[in-house]
Amino acid sequence: MRYSTFGKSGYQVSSLGFGAMNLPSVPLEQAREALNYALDHGINYIDTAAAYRNSEEIIGECISHRRSEYFLATKTGARDYETAKAEIERSLVRMRTDHVDLLQIHYVNNVTEYQKAMAPEGAYKAALEAQREGKVRFIGISGHRPDLLVKWISKGQFSQILFHLNLAQPFALDELIPKATEMDLMKVAMKPLSGGFIQPVDLAIRYPYSQDVHVTISGMVSIKEVQENIAAQEREVGDAERKEMEQLALELGQHNCRRCNYCSCPLEIAIPDVMISSKFRDKFGLLPKGNGFFERQKDKLLGCAEHDPCKVNPLCEPKCPYELPMQSVIQRAASFY
Repeated sequence: MRYSTFGKSGYQVSSLGFGAMNLPSVPLEQAREALNYALDHGINYIDTAAAYRNSEEIIGECISHRRSEYFLATKTGARDYETAKAEIERSLVRMRTDHVDLLQIHYVNNVTEYQKAMAPEGAYKAALEAQREGKVRFIGISGHRPDLLVKWISKGQFSQILFHLNLAQPFALDELIPKATEMDLMKVAMKPLSGGFIQPVDLAIRYPYSQDVHVTISGMVSIKEVQENIAAQEREVGDAERKEMEQLALELGQHNCRRCNYCSCPLEIAIPDVMISSKFRDKFGLLPKGNGFFERQKDKLLGCAEHDPCKVNPLCEPKCPYELPMQSVIQRAASFY
């Protein structure tokens, strides 16, 4: 396991972080085994959020007795002071700890949400208050819009930034990561498998590992998955391999979707998942989880071409800040059936 100094925190953080979002989907004992195996084998960054069902409670139940062994990060999706304050207090109780190392203002994807969170009575006030009380050590922000995140971190109010970085979403490399490095922020990459679409796992994990980030969070739910993720980082990435992966990312990122979720579909098609996986699906196929997603979306995808309100002017495309041709990608996905 590689360790590096985690921004201004001074903490020696593992290059692989344990993403706990999916732990509620497995039996408690399996979650317990995975978490403790991860700690036993050098992972010392645990990521969760108030919104991840009972993930925080699982962490409290399974590893709170080892609290000194890991850097604990959670998130609040609240935008107002009172709700954020309540979420922070509840997170501490759930995880059986008197403090979290990192609290992130979660899933901030547009200017209005940012303004609400940073207003005088916004969530950021609750985070600062908790920091003064010793309940939060550092404050960060997470989001899906690298272009906006660059502007927001430039104001100097955050110590950490959480962003997508995978072979199908390399967009943080352009401005966000260089700016975060310049400011000595804690840089955490998420979704290396893009929610279960990208394969092989080894290649997917090694791509963000090859870039200028401190931690790559990977969602894991079993000892086997922890072993696979650790194995992917057992050797450093050489120049030739790095260049090959970067070239591949340029190709696979041509869909240009940032998963900001501005788009919405009257048929409830998960447009970002279809967009992001489109190039990868053509080249490598999908992991079982990705195939399962498309099977579940099959009827909706097939209905896109016949949905009357969208036949002339698709309702989703005007909402996209990047003016992406979503309808044509959706209908091409439907052609698989």
